[in-house]
Amino acid sequence: MATVKLENITKRFGDLIALDDITLDVQDQEFFVLLGQTGAGKTTTLRCIAGLDKPEAGTIYLDGVSVNDRTPAERDVAFVFQSHILYPHLSVYENMAFPLHPRKLSTEEIDRRVRDIAQMLHIEHLLMRTPNQLSGGETQRVGLGRAMVRRPQVFLMDEPISNLDAKLRMEMRVEIRWRQRELGTTTFYVTHDQIEAMSMADRIAVLEAGKIQQLGTPSDIYNHPANLFVAGFIGNPSMNCIPCDISSTNGQLQLTLANATGNGNTVAIEDARIVKALKARATDNETVFGTHAEDVIVSHQPIPNAFQAEVYSVEPLGAETIVEVTLGTNTSGAHTILKAVTAPNFEAEIGQHLYVSFVSERMHFFDKNTGNTIL
Repeated sequence: MATVKLENITKRFGDLIALDDITLDVQDQEFFVLLGQTGAGKTTTLRCIAGLDKPEAGTIYLDGVSVNDRTPAERDVAFVFQSHILYPHLSVYENMAFPLHPRKLSTEEIDRRVRDIAQMLHIEHLLMRTPNQLSGGETQRVGLGRAMVRRPQVFLMDEPISNLDAKLRMEMRVEIRWRQRELGTTTFYVTHDQIEAMSMADRIAVLEAGKIQQLGTPSDIYNHPANLFVAGFIGNPSMNCIPCDISSTNGQLQLTLANATGNGNTVAIEDARIVKALKARATDNETVFGTHAEDVIVSHQPIPNAFQAEVYSVEPLGAETIVEVTLGTNTSGAHTILKAVTAPNFEAEIGQHLYVSFVSERMHFFDKNTGNTIL
């Protein structure tokens, strides 16, 4: 297999900087995910690795060898595109065998590879069908199979399951990850879907406007976001990020969540690690408080270190219920919303008042000016 290394890659399209000094190092047999919004530069990164686009600066290494001057055919990578375009006049078998013919393999070897991969993807019963006889999920598997029969050094996958419905996407996430582990092929996977990234990746790089915002394991990025962009992008629902005031009363740090109505959204900051980190910087009004929805505690009864807030909406989702409370309105009349994930049997009604608190050791704080995490 192979490693993939991008070293100070910059790619421009006219005045637009699509990739801005990107450096990444993908390990052998790793499932690496590049996560970002539309227009972040994800597909451009894949195209540069594949040799379809040439960067203005930087070096691309495959297995430790620079490939900047190699053609796409010489790089031995398989590119799985977002839309799987199959040859309509060829059968599934012929579509899967097509990339093997230029390699001058024997008919027996081609047949063995196609049937082995078809069996692995559970599509052996489809081999004699034509593309117009396939469902969306079947077309997806055939497209993957056509790439897999080549046994490339690296798989490059550009949002390959984004066009499928929710159930098929879930099935294909499991399928792709399982097959990648079986084959042991280094995989560079691109997506805008943070659920895909979190569930599939060994490591994730979060890309925004051509720059890497954070690189780490799914757990690292979820539990320790590097900045406000990552905090607001990762998680479903994403992290609550609310401007706040930090003050000290008799040596006790107090957190007051911003709102324009003065409802007293204040709790004490009790975790010693967090208190130490906040005291190390000047206490001011340039701080943003962050907390995951599952770390928000809501109760009908009074609880320690809590304030009251009005229920704004209730979303029963079966396995859980998401309760939104409003902390007040800003000067334009928009509500400041705090989301909490509760048990599925938690009952609340719009307009009702609940007691709200937070898991003390799971509080996050960000610098409002730079967006970077304080801790």
